[in-house]
Amino acid sequence: MSAIKLAANNFKTCKRFATLGRVLVKRLKSVLQLKGQKTTSSRLKPPLKIKLGQPMIAKSLKSLTGSTDMDPGIWSKLPPELLENILSFLPLKTFLNLRSTCKHFNSLVFSPSFISKHSSDSPFSFFLLLSHPQCYGHFPLYDTIIGAWRNLALPFSFLPPCASQFNLLSSSNGLFLLSLPNSCSFLVCNLLGKSSRVIQFPFFPYAFELLTLVSRPDGYKIFMLCSKFSSSYAFVYDSKVHSWRRYDGFQPLLIDNFHQEGASFDGSLHFATPEPFSVVCFDLENGKWERLNTEMPAELTFVRLVSDIGEGKLYLVGGIGRNGISRSMRLWELGNGGNSWEEMERLPELMCRKFMSVCYHNYEHVYCFWHQGMICVCCHTWPEILYYKVSRRTWHWIPKCPSLPDKCSCGFRWFSFVPGLYALA
Repeated sequence: MSAIKLAANNFKTCKRFATLGRVLVKRLKSVLQLKGQKTTSSRLKPPLKIKLGQPMIAKSLKSLTGSTDMDPGIWSKLPPELLENILSFLPLKTFLNLRSTCKHFNSLVFSPSFISKHSSDSPFSFFLLLSHPQCYGHFPLYDTIIGAWRNLALPFSFLPPCASQFNLLSSSNGLFLLSLPNSCSFLVCNLLGKSSRVIQFPFFPYAFELLTLVSRPDGYKIFMLCSKFSSSYAFVYDSKVHSWRRYDGFQPLLIDNFHQEGASFDGSLHFATPEPFSVVCFDLENGKWERLNTEMPAELTFVRLVSDIGEGKLYLVGGIGRNGISRSMRLWELGNGGNSWEEMERLPELMCRKFMSVCYHNYEHVYCFWHQGMICVCCHTWPEILYYKVSRRTWHWIPKCPSLPDKCSCGFRWFSFVPGLYALA
């Protein structure tokens, strides 16, 4: 069946190119007739010599018309689907600057076909964003498509005046969650769509933990725990109703890492408890807590959870050792209908030694997150990222950002940044 489908796709592609060729030939003939050069058998010219890699149409027009200008008689009648395909190769920042030139270009921003082409072909698709106190107002971006650091300025100028000072807290599907300490509020924004919303704190003063932004096609939710009171509470903000709801927290407290977010899986946020290690989940719809009845791997020294929302998978990253000293680091996947953890991979020994020396066996600085097929393992005190490429089943290091000062101690906070036009704040 795959061979038949491939043949059918090739036939459709050839048919499209044939149609496009006929359209271009008609346009060329009309230009020749407008210039008074009739294409008759008595005035045939020798065929043009075409070299590979040279633009055939542009050279033909130049030789026949004597001008290098783009004739509006041709380009104004370019098929819309071809023009859309050409524009999809532009850098996204360049295209957004072109939106004001005409209504058609502006309407492409809301065209699903254009967005699908651009998101699959554009080098502006996927980034790892670094937040560090010594780079305030500037966020280095690592392009995971080309595997290099990019010198790009994020457009924060559209944010309201109250966002003159902010801290980046969380990200999800093109949305960022910022805290505004001067106004006692959060701000959710889409840097690409240039939309934002200010959200007041549930109460003040208070301290929040395990803050997690969960973005979905129909809206987003913000989860946080607060242990300020005699008993902890969970707060959830729902963008559909623009209000907070308070639920009971989980006992014992979950706080052993201030950088780790909840892993969104099967409609709930999943968290790992301190020793004795276990996994608990919070249902974002009804606010109920449950503990997973799944036996944890033996001899764990630390546990971090990561979820692949697209594929509906939950992963566990953990150290194996004794007396709080990790001798190896392994990766598990929740399998067997959610009843067991199945080991997937082990970190190679040399890479494991480097990572353990980086965090000094102080695992409260270790946090993990998912980014476009990658499980990223980070340390708050180290400027590099260790990541596992799920499709290739390989481990890699992302090098230190060259724009960072040589003497940077701690405060390295990484985020997944996948620009999206339709994620509304």
